[in-house]
Amino acid sequence: MASLNVGSLGEYIREQRRNAQYSLRQLAEAAGVSNPYLSQIERGLRKPSAEILQQIAKALRISAETLYVQAGILEERRGEGLELRASILADPLINEQQKQALLAVYDAFLKENAARKDSDAAPDDHADGGPAAAGPAT
Repeated sequence: MASLNVGSLGEYIREQRRNAQYSLRQLAEAAGVSNPYLSQIERGLRKPSAEILQQIAKALRISAETLYVQAGILEERRGEGLELRASILADPLINEQQKQALLAVYDAFLKENAARKDSDAAPDDHADGGPAAAGPAT
């Protein structure tokens, strides 16, 4: 597990809060944390727990994984994907239903590409004398 990168985490939360057009007080209330505590997190003075990060992520409508990566709790798996998701969820120009539709399409593309990659990498069973993929035996 990487060490907690508190300074950049706070800056990232502040940026997401501003993108969502929340005041510090509004986000604190939505996340269920005190205003002074959230202020300390944003200024890099406090190390929030994973649970608090999850509450903040929910209030900002971004994935908790995004904040965990920013905090150094998780390794970044799909860097561009995380930023894309955060951008879609923070976009004030589209409504919640449109955001979810965009994310669903994106996830469908990722699954399709992963399935294609897996099928391309799968060994050909009958090339080594294994069973051929034929129809039912007669």
